[in-house]
Amino acid sequence: MTPARCAIHFQGVDFPYAALWDQIEAATANLAARFAVKPGERIAYLGLNHPNFIVFLMALARLGAIAVPLNFRLAAGELQAILRDSGARLIVSDEAMWALAELASNVALNVASNVVSDRQIPLAAVNDLTIAASSNPRVAITGQDASECLIVYTSGTTGRPKGAVHTQANLLWNIQSAIAAQDLTSADHLLSVLPMFHVGGLCIQLLPVLAAGGTVTLHARFDAGQWLADVNACRPTLSLLVPAALKAILDHPAWASADLASLRFINTGSSTIPPSLIEAVHARGVPVSQVYGATETGPVSIALRPQEALAHVGSAGKPAMHVEVRLISADGSVVPQGEVGEIQVRGSNVVRRYWGDIEPQTFAEGWFRSGDLASCDSQGYYWVVGRAQEMIISGGENIYPAELENILATCAALLEFAVLGQPDERWGEVAVAVVVLREGARCDGGNIMALFEDKLARYKHPRRIVFLPALPKTALGKVKKAELRALLLRQDA
Repeated sequence: MTPARCAIHFQGVDFPYAALWDQIEAATANLAARFAVKPGERIAYLGLNHPNFIVFLMALARLGAIAVPLNFRLAAGELQAILRDSGARLIVSDEAMWALAELASNVALNVASNVVSDRQIPLAAVNDLTIAASSNPRVAITGQDASECLIVYTSGTTGRPKGAVHTQANLLWNIQSAIAAQDLTSADHLLSVLPMFHVGGLCIQLLPVLAAGGTVTLHARFDAGQWLADVNACRPTLSLLVPAALKAILDHPAWASADLASLRFINTGSSTIPPSLIEAVHARGVPVSQVYGATETGPVSIALRPQEALAHVGSAGKPAMHVEVRLISADGSVVPQGEVGEIQVRGSNVVRRYWGDIEPQTFAEGWFRSGDLASCDSQGYYWVVGRAQEMIISGGENIYPAELENILATCAALLEFAVLGQPDERWGEVAVAVVVLREGARCDGGNIMALFEDKLARYKHPRRIVFLPALPKTALGKVKKAELRALLLRQDA
C-alpha cells in the first residue's frame, strides 16, 4: 500500500492513506483522553457519509470499543430505542444531523425494575475527533480479532430493534470474502454512495477496497445525477447500488449519454432484482453482479462474480469464500437440489449473537437462519425466490409490518388491520395498510396516515390505505396475508 495514494476522495478533497492514518491516530488519542472511551463501551455515530466515519470506526476498534452507527432516516423515538438498548454513552454527530442527535440524546433508561429515569447522552461533533491532541498521549491499543467492534441494528419481526454484534474478526473475514468475490485489487476505484450505517454500504465494497489499497470516491448520500457525473469525471471501476438507486439512474436523462467504459461491473443486492433492470445495464456493456446477505452475515454470503453476471441474470451466485450455505425445509432437513428451502449461513463472517443475547435460536450451532427462501440449481447457483417472513424492502431499507401494525393498534376506529408489501416500480416494494373500520366509526386515509407522523421514519409509512369490510383469516384468527395480497393484485389489475 502506498502512503501517498488517495484512499478516499470526498467533496473535492483527497485523503491519502498516510493522512487517513494520522487522523485515525488522532481520533484514537482523543477518544481515549478527551472522551475517556474504554474497551467494550458503545459509542454511537449519527451523520451522512464522510471519511470521518471510517476514522471513527477504526479508532474505536483500536481501543476495543464498539461503534453503533445510527440510521439518520429514523425518527428520534426509534433512535432512542437503539440508544437505550445498546447503552451507548456518547453520540458523535455531524452538523447536518445535530438537531436530530439532540432529540435522540434524551433517552429514558431502565435503571431498575419498574423504575425509569431520564438520561441525557452527551454529544460530540465529529470534527472534534480528528483534531490532533496537543499532548499526543500514548494510548493502549487493546482491540483484538475477538473484540466486538460494531453493532448494526435491524428491526425484528416484532418491531423491536436487534443489534447484530460484529467482531473485528467478522469484518476481516468478510473483507477477504468480498475481495475474492469481486476480484478487488489496488487498481480499483470505488464510487460509493450507499449509507455506511448499513453493512451493505460499509462492508460489501468500501472496506474491502480500502483493504486492497484502492481508492474510494465517497458521496455524502445518493443522488442519481451526481453518480452519473462522477462516473464520467472520476472514472470508477465499480459501484454498489440497491435496486431503487439503480432504477433512479436508469430513469435519469443523463443515463443514455453517460460514459460507462471505466466500470468493470456494478454490484447490487438487498432485495430481489427485476431482470429488466439488470438487462438494461447489460445492454450498456456493464455486468451487474450480486451479493446476497444480511446484517448478521457481514453481509457477503452468496455472490455472483462479475465474470458470471452476463450468463446468470437474476441469480444470487454461489457461496462466498469461507462461507457455508444450506437450504432447510420446514421440518429441519436439507432440501433436495432444485427445491426451495430457507437459506442458512455459517462462517467466520457471521455474527454469533444479538446485543443482549436475544433470539439465540437464530444462531444455533453457528448457522444463521435468514428467513429467506431460495433454490439451488445443478451448477451450484442460488436463486432467491422470496422471504419466509413478511419483511418489506423498500428502496434498500427494511420495513417490518409489525412496526406499522403496532401503531395501527392504537387507533380506536380500527377493528382489524394488516400491513403488507406491494410491488412498486420505483422503490421495489412499498408498505400498504389494509384496514377494517369499527361499526359507526369515522376515519379516512388521511387520519390513518397521520398516525405514523413522528413515530416512524417516513420511508416506513404506508403509501396506500385500503379499506375492506373484513380481512381473510384462518380459523385461529390469523390474517391470511397471501390471500390478502392476491386480492389487492386483483383490484389493481
